[in-house]
Amino acid sequence: MSLPAYHTVRDLSRALQDGAVSSTEITREYLDRIDRLDSQVKAYLYVDPDGAMAMAREADTLIRKGEASPLTGVPIGIKDVICIEGIPNTCGSKILQNYVPPYSATVIEKLKSEHVVFLGKLNMDEFAMGSSTENSRFQVTRNPWDLERIPGGSSGGSAAAVAAALSPAALGTDTGGSIRQPAALCGIVGLKPTYGRVSRFGLVAFASSLDQIGPMTRSVWDAAMLLNVIAGHDPKDSTSMPREVPDYTEGLEEGVKGMRIGIPDEYFIEGIDPEVEKAVRDAIEALKDGGAEVVRLSLPHTEYAIATYYIIATAEASSNLARYDGVRYGYREASAKALKEMYEKTRSEGFGTEVKRRIMLGTYVLSAGYYEAYYRKAQQVRTLIRRDFAEAFEKCDVIMTPTTPTPAFRVGEKTDDPLQMYLSDIFTISANLAGLPGISVPCGWTQAGLPIGVQFLGATFSEPIVLRAAYSFEKRFPFADRYPDLVAR
Repeated sequence: MSLPAYHTVRDLSRALQDGAVSSTEITREYLDRIDRLDSQVKAYLYVDPDGAMAMAREADTLIRKGEASPLTGVPIGIKDVICIEGIPNTCGSKILQNYVPPYSATVIEKLKSEHVVFLGKLNMDEFAMGSSTENSRFQVTRNPWDLERIPGGSSGGSAAAVAAALSPAALGTDTGGSIRQPAALCGIVGLKPTYGRVSRFGLVAFASSLDQIGPMTRSVWDAAMLLNVIAGHDPKDSTSMPREVPDYTEGLEEGVKGMRIGIPDEYFIEGIDPEVEKAVRDAIEALKDGGAEVVRLSLPHTEYAIATYYIIATAEASSNLARYDGVRYGYREASAKALKEMYEKTRSEGFGTEVKRRIMLGTYVLSAGYYEAYYRKAQQVRTLIRRDFAEAFEKCDVIMTPTTPTPAFRVGEKTDDPLQMYLSDIFTISANLAGLPGISVPCGWTQAGLPIGVQFLGATFSEPIVLRAAYSFEKRFPFADRYPDLVAR
């Protein structure tokens, strides 16, 4: 077997089950790559070599006994917003820089039960608030395809790690596109499940009605394999839906013949990069050639999605982040002489600029006299956006759009212009507001060699058909077979 780093989860699973390679060999290879290359990419905030090797040895024992599951012994990276007992969980923030959770998230417990190997925790925008991973308090993650460019956000560390083969897969979170957008910009696959499909217990909350955990992988099949494990009802999460979990790898090979693919006018807008538009339109034609029926659609309230999102998300962030006060856990400003001063200094020093901006926006829209004008109105528009999608899915099975309006931009290019930064998520936010599943798949490259992603959206709990459409496209254009040219320095 060639270098394990350049294999998909599916390939690694087969090799492990066949005895062609051991989990300790694979894990050591990834740890060595992280040691050699991550100083350039800066994907990891915390690497756990001793813990990873111990998990790998345990996995090898189970494989020898014939007691392994498909994911046993496969290494994975975890976004630093998902709690693992005994492992630091910073959320990319100074205010949680010393926090070590005493429990693990439900998705972590599910992966542990399959004896997956955890390599470490991955960098992110602070509290998942950002589109470029430049808002991390600790380091700026770089796009492996061009180290002068951003990897997307907020799951930029997860996307960069998978793209650079510093992990075969990772978990990310998606509140307004934070799995799909960095997946597109780094040339990998990123799946946001239906809201309620995957437990949020143990996920540090940003916006509770929008957040969702999902897989980031090198292939659609890999994403389906991981979703098989992390999906399912959890009594610890009141928003978790009590629905049976199908095998998401079943039916992937059925193709798109007869499938109705909706193309919304509002997702091909003025300002979209011409290379992005061409790649996505070529992807649409490819599925049409595969037997899909293309249906033109309108989602008329899409233009209000950004404004609606930044009212609802900031309001929920203001509420969720009120708990970080320096009293119970996390950072505390030691010089304060009184309680009020301690609160003020702790929060002022502990939170970064973007987090403070969103807390202030959220507090404002929830304040007396403004709640009805802003927050309630945003919830009403959110209902209209949901209705747009419900009507659209009466005419089609899957909606196909660009994932992002542009390829990855340069580090520092938009940090002084928050509105331009927010527009990076213009094509992904609506799915979160409506609670829909979505997946981004590589669909091409710019002349400068930067990845372009295409997005597939489905009705609630329609992951099987979304995955099937994405897999059918991927088989025609296996863009994920390419790797960035990183050389140890």
